[in-house]
Amino acid sequence: MPITTFAQMVETARAQGPVRIAVAAAADREVLLAVAEAQAAGFCEAILVGDAAGIRHIQAELDLNLGSATILDEPEPKRAAVNVISLAAQGQVDIVVKGHLKTEELLGAALRREGGIREQNLLTHVGIFEIARLDRLIYVSDSGVVLYPDIYQKLEIIQNVVDVAHCFGLENPKVAILSATEDVHPSLPGAVDGLVLSRMAQQGAIEGALVDGPLSLDAAIARHAAQVKGIAGPVAGQADILIVPNVEAGNIMAKAIQYFGHGRMAGLVVGARAPILISSRADVAETRFLSMAMAAIIVKKPVFFERTGA
Repeated sequence: MPITTFAQMVETARAQGPVRIAVAAAADREVLLAVAEAQAAGFCEAILVGDAAGIRHIQAELDLNLGSATILDEPEPKRAAVNVISLAAQGQVDIVVKGHLKTEELLGAALRREGGIREQNLLTHVGIFEIARLDRLIYVSDSGVVLYPDIYQKLEIIQNVVDVAHCFGLENPKVAILSATEDVHPSLPGAVDGLVLSRMAQQGAIEGALVDGPLSLDAAIARHAAQVKGIAGPVAGQADILIVPNVEAGNIMAKAIQYFGHGRMAGLVVGARAPILISSRADVAETRFLSMAMAAIIVKKPVFFERTGA
């Protein structure tokens, strides 16, 4: 059965047993709250790399139980990032988590030719959203890594998020390629890409999913909107996965769901040897905790890493 709520996601992660995470620049209030909760839930064993004094100060201030977490003192954030990536490259941890440092510093360490964890695949961000009144989780990609993907990069973005959805029990997820309208016009590159990608999917370019596009957001997720617009097909009104035109659209959508729609989010970067959590500096502990649970499920699925080559 597919996972349809975050409560099910957390329970699945807990039932699978603990995974090993390493946090770079771990002296961060929200990250440490999330680590403590993940360890208490039983799906996380943590290595905290960062300013040890700062970590201990936050722990005492919040009265956190960090359990068996290991603390490695490295006050300089960039070096902390390199150390965490090295742990992942050596197979000593399963998941990499961003603490109090910039996203580009962590991803830069991950992408190093020597000592990095990049494979042959494109690194892409996958967000999962739990939204009131929807009976399913919604997957959005790419809202955090690939700025303006070309058609070939979009193929990789789609396959990566489809593989994540498979880990969550969706055997044949429905993928909508989003645009402002269903009409294809040269002035709307996203719409043109949607048509091309849906045709390529029909020809076997995407494995294990139903792909259609271009579709507007309402026609992709709401049956009523699709019916009113006269849009048929297995994806219209029923999409599980939304592929955004570019990172700007994806980032705005993610924040709109959270701030306007009061939705909850988990998210991470896939395509490397280990999932990389790059939560926004404004993300609360809950978002980081849910992202850890999401990552814990993925790393327990060897089929995912067999396809990606990670």
